[in-house]
Amino acid sequence: MFRNIKKSAVSAFLAWAALLGVGLTVAPAAQAVIFEFTSDHCTGGCGTPPFGTVDVTQVGTDVHFIVDLADGINWAQTGAVDFQLFKFNGTGITVGDITVVQTFTGETLLANTGVFNGDGTGPFSFGISCSTCGNGNLGIAFDLDFTVANATIAELTAANALGNIFVADIFSSETGNTGPVDVTSTIPSVPEPTALALLGLGLVGLATVRRRKQSH
Repeated sequence: MFRNIKKSAVSAFLAWAALLGVGLTVAPAAQAVIFEFTSDHCTGGCGTPPFGTVDVTQVGTDVHFIVDLADGINWAQTGAVDFQLFKFNGTGITVGDITVVQTFTGETLLANTGVFNGDGTGPFSFGISCSTCGNGNLGIAFDLDFTVANATIAELTAANALGNIFVADIFSSETGNTGPVDVTSTIPSVPEPTALALLGLGLVGLATVRRRKQSH
């Protein structure tokens, strides 16, 4: 009898999940691409790469950026990077499409547009700066977090004429130097699973258990 009760419970759960699936469209997995800062343009060098990563994720019609510096690296703001913390290009977007999360405690981060081509890393049209931070080594290592609306990853990750995709202005505690580092290629990444995708995996597992119980 106990076995029959367990089989009935599993059957009921599978039926409920199937009905749930009828009323819902499973959202596609969020597509994430990860880049590394490996190219060093600091005067005197900034030490051992990678100097950080850029995580770029397509979320519906928007693209979400997280720029995460490596241990021992701070943000800098110098003329070598046009007084921008981070530079990138974009096709078919305006500065009004960019929303910046205020991750620098007590400071103000801004999205900017212009002609940015400092220190020989090639031309860029967009940047993120800290308008209240001053210049040089900022002593700040918090992530940059911003979203570009109505865009695709491809529109925001094309290399410029010199082959550079992104540029950051950093201070290295390893060498004591500041300057630009850039991204020239991606590193392997995988799609992020959605909640419904995980539910699907769970249903497969339950169905497998059910078949095994029936075979005994």
